[in-house]
This record gives sequence, structure tokens and C-alpha cells, in this order.
Amino acid sequence: MFVHMSIHYPKPEKEKFLIDSMHRYGKAMEGLKGYIMAHTTKDEDTGRLVGLAIWKSKKDWSAAREKMIESVKDDPFEEWEEKPPEVYHLSKV
Repeated sequence: MFVHMSIHYPKPEKEKFLIDSMHRYGKAMEGLKGYIMAHTTKDEDTGRLVGLAIWKSKKDWSAAREKMIESVKDDPFEEWEEKPPEVYHLSKV
């Protein structure tokens, strides 16, 4: 199992744009080899957005990466976020 997790810091007035982008990114994964599930969530206390994608393997995630990046390539993240996201690549231990 491989998990791609991202923690985003949206500007309050741009949150909807960032959520829409995260949904497009998740939609681009659907049906690809090794994809299990993806969710966009919001921390109720901080307002941070957390993207979570679960794959069968890192190899499957890597093979799908180009399609996911393509789905959000023109999004102006620097206008929507307070700072760059934290990204984690997690493997089951």
C-alpha cells in the first residue's frame, strides 16, 4: 500500500478554487491501475485542506502521476495558498 497525502493552506477567499482543484486531481486518478481511493478533507480547527490518495503500490502511483499533474497544471496555486503544501509519501510498515 502507498499513500500520497498533501496538507494545503488555502487563503480563505480562495478555498473553493483549491477544493475544486483537489477534486479534479482526485478525479484524474479514478480508473487507473492500482488506484484504491482518494479524499479531499478539511480540518475543522485550522481550515487546512488535506488530500489523501491510497494506491496499491508506489509504482502504480508513479505511473499515474503525469495524468494527475496534467489535470491541475494551469491552476495558480501561488494565488490560492498561503504557503506551499506539505506532501507526504507513506508506505505501510
